[in-house]
Amino acid sequence: MTSSALEIRDISKNFGAVKALSHFTMALKPGEIHGLVGENGAGKSTLIKIMTGVYQPTSGEIIVNNTPITFKNTQDARDLGIVAIYQEPMVFPDLDVIENIFISDKKSGALVNKRKMRSDAQTLMERLGLSFDLERDARSLTLAEQQTVEIARALSMDAKVIVMDEPTASLSAHEARQLRNIAKTLKAEGVAVVYISHRLEEVFEIADRVTVLRDGQFISTRDIGDVTTDSLISEMVGREVGEFFARVPNKARDNVRLRVSNLAREGVFENISFDLRAGEILCMAGLIGARRTDVALSIFGIAPATSGEIDVAGKKVNIQTPRQAMKLGIAYVSEDRRKFGLLLPMPIFANTSLATLDKYISSWGFLKRQAELSMAETFRQRLNIRAPSVTTNVADLSGGNQQKVMLAKWLNMQPGILIFDEPTRGIDVGAKAEVHKIIHDFAAEGGSVLLISSDLPEVLALADRILVMREGRQMGIFDGGSSTQLSIMNYATGQNIAHEVA
Repeated sequence: MTSSALEIRDISKNFGAVKALSHFTMALKPGEIHGLVGENGAGKSTLIKIMTGVYQPTSGEIIVNNTPITFKNTQDARDLGIVAIYQEPMVFPDLDVIENIFISDKKSGALVNKRKMRSDAQTLMERLGLSFDLERDARSLTLAEQQTVEIARALSMDAKVIVMDEPTASLSAHEARQLRNIAKTLKAEGVAVVYISHRLEEVFEIADRVTVLRDGQFISTRDIGDVTTDSLISEMVGREVGEFFARVPNKARDNVRLRVSNLAREGVFENISFDLRAGEILCMAGLIGARRTDVALSIFGIAPATSGEIDVAGKKVNIQTPRQAMKLGIAYVSEDRRKFGLLLPMPIFANTSLATLDKYISSWGFLKRQAELSMAETFRQRLNIRAPSVTTNVADLSGGNQQKVMLAKWLNMQPGILIFDEPTRGIDVGAKAEVHKIIHDFAAEGGSVLLISSDLPEVLALADRILVMREGRQMGIFDGGSSTQLSIMNYATGQNIAHEVA
């Protein structure tokens, strides 16, 4: 019988009174890809940190080579060949690829043999089926290339277990496919790969087995052939798929709230034209590089257009700053909540009032804290933000709950037009359903939604109409109810000539 590459046995982890993990058990086989799925806040991050020595468990055992092990730090885990690759790569930007690969080499005191390092780095890259300039600084690499450098570094340390935590969340379809192929290569070499992804189609493509984690507890481990998408989702969220929000198409009002005519930003996008009505969800679809976000940034005044017209409520406007856009009732929910949407070290209530802080300043110039707290509590309940209280720091929330705090910030502004840029990227299926309902409800109450999404099932689930872009150009506007993933992709890839049918 083949021993496990790593076994987590009856592990629990408490943070004060909070139980992040409770009696969790999982075994990894050499040469398998093991999917690990669960909602945000299910305990996946805590489990990874225990596996890699960042945290020590409150109780339970970690077994490596049939021997109970205590990791005091990450180096202990690395010494036994257990390494994690995260969504945001940890590279040294001013070092080249070779130096980044061997940065963890512990042969201290030895003279650096640059020629051998280059040869060994080249061999590692060839094992992964990759080829690029090894003397480039890491800062010049794409996100996908930086991740492969981290994988090569892990292999240089003779990794036996590699944890991939949401590795494709920010990658293009081609880059994601390449990374999944690398995972398959690692499997063929006998490495145990833990693959964590909210993209369940990826898990079904490459995993041999899948473990479900919910509310810090083990739910199941099964062969991938014994589960379905519906059964996996039901186990992740604890309810049947049929209970999720299913959208009923909105009935758009006659009044046009936003009209964009021949909008362009020189060298970025050109000739973008559409109407957005009250009560309507207009989705912008396209591949990475289509410049959809750039259009949104121009409408919101972050990167103003160089030509074309914008009308709001029937009046021509010249939006040069976000403040001007906000005064016109336009809000923008950024795709990068951590960099541009939230103040992570601050509590929920402070983030919720960020866009409307002037409403909570008294005539004497003091902050009306009680009103601010009351407002935040209203949104906490309304949006089902899972947190002990509104004084909880946003950094301590799961990704899905952080997203809902950012939505609360903009909904508190009571905008007429909400621009959502990839609103469900990096959040789990349960939180995604809740965000979808928030978007739909906003439109149902008469709001206008401009939604940017690379998730075609999401586009088809929410869109009243779909505007497809390719390389900064508008390829057409289509009815959401009659569109398919194939028809959208045909236009997004330039397979069909541009024309407008709606």
